[in-house]
Amino acid sequence: MAATVAAGVSVMSISRRSVLAAAALAPVAAQAQQAATPPAREAHPMPAKGRRAWAAQVPQIRIGILGGENESDRMGRYGAYGRLMEETFEVPVRLFQASDYSGVVQAFAGRHIELASMSPAAYAAAWVESNGNVEPFLVTQEADGSTSYVAVMFTRADSGITSLEQMRGKSMGWADPNSASGYLIPRAALRQQGINPDQYFGRSGFAGGHEQAIVAVLGRQYDAGVTWASGIGDPAEGFSRGMLRATAEKGLLNMRDLRLIWQSGPIQNGPLVVRKDTPAEFKADMTAFHLALPTSHPDIHRAVERGTTIGWVPTKHEDYELFVQMRREEAQQRRQRN
Repeated sequence: MAATVAAGVSVMSISRRSVLAAAALAPVAAQAQQAATPPAREAHPMPAKGRRAWAAQVPQIRIGILGGENESDRMGRYGAYGRLMEETFEVPVRLFQASDYSGVVQAFAGRHIELASMSPAAYAAAWVESNGNVEPFLVTQEADGSTSYVAVMFTRADSGITSLEQMRGKSMGWADPNSASGYLIPRAALRQQGINPDQYFGRSGFAGGHEQAIVAVLGRQYDAGVTWASGIGDPAEGFSRGMLRATAEKGLLNMRDLRLIWQSGPIQNGPLVVRKDTPAEFKADMTAFHLALPTSHPDIHRAVERGTTIGWVPTKHEDYELFVQMRREEAQQRRQRN
């Protein structure tokens, strides 16, 4: 086995009715799901090339790219995507790179971008900060037909830490304050278990992104970190997708060096988000472009989505209301601490 996986780990299920509605307990290894037969992929035509009337209101398409990996990797994945969009609609495309989640959130609030692929928590933050001037329109669909992922907590394999209980008084490296899997959901899960994360850990801080959190734990800056994974496949290989697997594939991580000690229930995938005050025709073209991308330009789709999804399906704000609630709860917790 390539990675150390601890047994007896608390697993909390997450629903839209409650931040953490159930209190089921099971080992991480037992929670690894098996991928089902991929659903049939529907082919959508790419929008016809040509400048649109909406270009008078949207003279350039500014796309926000969330933090979580290094800058060169982000540009490598999104370069062809931006060029294809530019060629299709005959307007300039600008990629807005943010060092962390809040950069894209604030860019939406300031009307400096029109489009972004976001985490669910970052979407909730953008919705709050922009007074509702953002809307999700598509969500990624996985090969098994699901539209969700999980949060996992990890330590170094040589740390001697084999359970969440042994993290009392230890240091925790959160990924980003606007990350669902890397901050909000683990904290909500701990509170549901009667654990105050601000008091339980001896020290905590933000690593600046998911990849950075992994590197920080490996470098002994923190005893544990949290990140996202598919929850499908072998945990010893970093699951079928997620930041653990992506970091391992880049040669920055050997899964034998980590131990997984906690896993959440399903979390809705992050949506493609558009600014609500853009023209309806622009939104329709963005929807058509992305629905067509997986079959018309599979290489570009695989680069943008890390080769793990089969496409997108429609979504709406109500699918992310949970994360708005969680963000408000975190804000209340901060006010109480201060």
